[in-house]
Amino acid sequence: MMALSGLFLAAFLAATLIPAQSEAALVGLLWANTHPMGLLILVATVGNVLGSVVNWALGRYLNLFTDRRWFPVSATQMENASRWYQKWGYWSLLGSWLPVVGDPLTLAAGVLKEPLGRFLIIVTFAKAGRYLALAMATLQYL
Repeated sequence: MMALSGLFLAAFLAATLIPAQSEAALVGLLWANTHPMGLLILVATVGNVLGSVVNWALGRYLNLFTDRRWFPVSATQMENASRWYQKWGYWSLLGSWLPVVGDPLTLAAGVLKEPLGRFLIIVTFAKAGRYLALAMATLQYL
């Protein structure tokens, strides 16, 4: 149970604007072979999606503070993510799993008032797909 909690926390933090790494935790648990792969992917996905919801909520409800020094995304990052989001629309959320741009994209989705339901569907698909691909690649080496 402790391992699953750690995976959930790593995945949650990795999706927020806090620098963290969830892939290493997932791969380590896959190598340990103590939990079913499906359960590990589910726990990582749920944690990662919930972390993205935090970003969405920050964008949706705290966007008045984006110019403040303490706000976790720079004006340049926010501008780039908003530009990308405006160009590709909600489909840009398929890139929510990407390093560097994924977290600001989920924040931009909140700022640009993306409906939470559609946000959850697309982000869950993207993040589950990433973890599934990582698990499948890892299994080739077990």
